[in-house]
Amino acid sequence: MAKVMRQALDSACFLNTNRRRIGPGGENGTFSRQPAGRRCYLFVVALFLLCLPRLAVAGSWNSPAQALAQKIVTVTGPGAVAITVENRSSLSKKDADAIGGLLRVELESLGVRPVPPQQAAASVAVWLSENPRAYVWVAEIRAGTAEPSVVMVELPRAEDGGFLRESAAESIRKIALWAQEERILDVLVLEEQTAPTQIAVLDGEKVAIYRMKNGKWAQEQNLAISHTRPWPRDLRGRILGAQDHLFDVYLPGVFCRSTPSLPLALSCRESDDPWPLVAPDRGGYSPAGRGAAVPPLGAFYSASRNFFTGALTPGLGKMTNAGKFYSAAPLPRESYVLWLFAETGGEIHLVDGVTEQAEKLGWGSDVASVRTACGANWQVLATGTGDGNEENGGDSVRAYEVADRDPAAVSAALNLSGEITALWTDAKGDSAIAVVRNRESGEYEAFRLGVVCSQ
Repeated sequence: MAKVMRQALDSACFLNTNRRRIGPGGENGTFSRQPAGRRCYLFVVALFLLCLPRLAVAGSWNSPAQALAQKIVTVTGPGAVAITVENRSSLSKKDADAIGGLLRVELESLGVRPVPPQQAAASVAVWLSENPRAYVWVAEIRAGTAEPSVVMVELPRAEDGGFLRESAAESIRKIALWAQEERILDVLVLEEQTAPTQIAVLDGEKVAIYRMKNGKWAQEQNLAISHTRPWPRDLRGRILGAQDHLFDVYLPGVFCRSTPSLPLALSCRESDDPWPLVAPDRGGYSPAGRGAAVPPLGAFYSASRNFFTGALTPGLGKMTNAGKFYSAAPLPRESYVLWLFAETGGEIHLVDGVTEQAEKLGWGSDVASVRTACGANWQVLATGTGDGNEENGGDSVRAYEVADRDPAAVSAALNLSGEITALWTDAKGDSAIAVVRNRESGEYEAFRLGVVCSQ
């Protein structure tokens, strides 16, 4: 740094100087270079102070880049290596590019020669990731037919003033769909204009089809669900739109399939097939070119309990088991998808296919992601105890954004009239279906929840 400053001073204050004669009349006709004056030094010092934060940040990447390079070369040795660097963190593209450049310089200083993959003896894929406490840089090293090796370094992050930051940048809109005495498991919107005009309501014994007529819901069909075993005490289920027929129903140990069109028939059978965690309409979807596509992902549901066993298909990277969880929500990023799993132990498990961590966030057991035009374009709706609503036994839902594995509240809590018994992302991905058991009436009420941007 001192060398850089000295060069800057020499350049700015001496090379661009005033030329003046020495002595009266110019003794011996010679000229002398002298500093342009105090203003020059003030300018350079001010320039240095303006650049200091960026230089300090860049400097902070040197040590971890050097440490990671040394760990990589311990595995690869010197020679021709193909290197890729992918940013899966909240770092800006400028910082990520700077880190990639530093890493390549360090590798070259240790004898590594970056080459295209077809010319390489080994390949190194580096992911810049993070958790709430540190940046985590992971390198997967492949050489020949040997098993891949993984090395990593951590760099503590600066504190940013709290784990959950409060903000009211957005709000949650609630639209009533249906209410009944029997427990509602899920609702599928079959048709809609400015509002839903046809819905399918799933409970433990049937799928009921309703159509809006003259401002009221009128029942069109009742489709019985056949099952031989008794349902678990805390019954859960999903109804999802399908590609070549109207919908599929997933219940503990039972799968049902509808016929393509009205009037409908429902065929049910015993099944331990995985439940889709991504509705078919969302699978492979990339919102307006922003964010990675959300590939299909399934999870196995316990036939005798009220949670997913944790086994995933086809898996997230190398991870095929997320641990027992109640619900899951995907958040697309520029080049990958971050998944949040609400585990049975009360933690939220964050997984991106390369790194993972679990955090106690004080959320409830239900999470759902929604695609919006607000903020980061994707938010997580998470359940919790309602603010000031505890005496009524009511739960709440709040919207969060997870920019850097650090959830930030972006809406006030939406207090509800009782316990939330279900929260699923709607088929289109831009809203969620919430089911609440009303504390006073005892009825189950289904709502559509959407995130509204503040003006």
